[in-house]
Amino acid sequence: MKKYFAVVLILGLSVLAGAQVSQAGHVVVVLEENHSYSSVIGSSAMPYLNSLATQNALATQYFANTHPSIGNYFMMTTGQIITNDDAFMATISNDNMVRQLLSAGKTWKSYAEGLPSVGYTGGDTGAYARHHNPFSYFSDVVNSSVQKLNLVPFSQFAADLNNGQLPNFSYVIPSKNDDAHDCPAGMSSCTDAQKLSAADNWLQSNIAPLLNNPAFQQDGLLVIVFDEGFDTDTAYGGGHVAMVMAGPKVKKGFKSTGLYQHENLLRTLMDALGVNSYPGNAAFAVDMADMFGSSTTPPPPSPSPSPSGCIAGAVGVTVCSPASGSTVGSPVHFSAAAKSGNPITAMRIYIDGVSAYTIAAASLDTSLPVSSGTHSVFVQAWDTTGAVFKTPVTLNVGSGTPTPTPTSCTASAVGVTVCTPTAGTAVGSPVQVLAAAQGNAPITAMRIYLDYTSAYTVNSSTLNTSLTMGTGTHSLIVQAWDTTGAVYKSTQTITVQ
Repeated sequence: MKKYFAVVLILGLSVLAGAQVSQAGHVVVVLEENHSYSSVIGSSAMPYLNSLATQNALATQYFANTHPSIGNYFMMTTGQIITNDDAFMATISNDNMVRQLLSAGKTWKSYAEGLPSVGYTGGDTGAYARHHNPFSYFSDVVNSSVQKLNLVPFSQFAADLNNGQLPNFSYVIPSKNDDAHDCPAGMSSCTDAQKLSAADNWLQSNIAPLLNNPAFQQDGLLVIVFDEGFDTDTAYGGGHVAMVMAGPKVKKGFKSTGLYQHENLLRTLMDALGVNSYPGNAAFAVDMADMFGSSTTPPPPSPSPSPSGCIAGAVGVTVCSPASGSTVGSPVHFSAAAKSGNPITAMRIYIDGVSAYTIAAASLDTSLPVSSGTHSVFVQAWDTTGAVFKTPVTLNVGSGTPTPTPTSCTASAVGVTVCTPTAGTAVGSPVQVLAAAQGNAPITAMRIYLDYTSAYTVNSSTLNTSLTMGTGTHSLIVQAWDTTGAVYKSTQTITVQ
């Protein structure tokens, strides 16, 4: 069981314009445990999973939300980190997948290895861990004699597959001996490679028949995902993890560079199932549409000037501002553009090795607060093939540089304070958004949702950026998270003239 907690931002980039999630008649999700991306992808201990990742679609920038396990399982099925206590035993009434699936007339089952009996909602037993089975906590299940029957031992999976009786949605939970959490059965101690090898063998024995099933080959979608990374990997809350998709409508040999977390997966699962109501943060997350469709790369669009006037002069990243080696004041204005032989899907600014700003575009123009002193900056970009381009910049920020008043905003109370724009006002584009957040615990991240789509995220308790908006009325939500997982937000309507 993991012993500390961390929650950071949840960021999703829809990295291929016009792409859509393909609907599937049968969606199967398989959970693996407690390993970071670098220990799985390329590992000789997991040849089967790596073959699936190579042949199908691999999310290269997928991050878990928290530590330990249970919060990630809840995020994947409710869109919320209900708790970070793996010993949690309460029944929850929060919106969840089961509620939405039933409302849409869809069928579901949770197939858990080691579950002692059909409908079991008790605690851990043997190598079965209840906190790996989020469906056993939902009031929609616990309080229904009918829905409880969908909590079944994994031995039922092969029978349902062979008899053509898989539900629309299957949640597959290997035991702790077979999901890389614990040592293989019969071993009291083992190497990490032995844990991974046991998980890989289990996948090959139990999931290969699914992929070879004629019905699945017509309309199936398989997702294999790790719940969280190593304890020491706290990137974006729960660490960098592997997520592989396979199915007839999934791209082949594709590597996604979209920045995704578990609520992005929840959104994608609901879209694939044809359900258009989304629990929790999935309602605000983008789906993983770039992983579906043809693998053929579309022709690159004609280059066009970025809104800031910065144009990439050659393949790679061109940084127009600040100049490398220059001395500037804070906030620092960043202007850059990227160019490739394929469409650019996203750009990101790293300051001293930490992600500070990300945008799903081929250009960026923003201002970021930077402390005084010398800093190492990288501006990085990705294209649709997964190619990475980056340009380093050495930055000197002068001490004592006054911060202009328009960039100053203080949270007046617990919650999110938006200093500009003022709700209900008419403004011109680009629109400056200046806000600050205060929580009952330290704020870890803030995000702007423009018309319910993620538009800007920063790892800070303040934000100051400008967003290009079309004329008309827009919904603007500024949201923040603290280290306990609490969410704060401010919602307003603005009119752009």
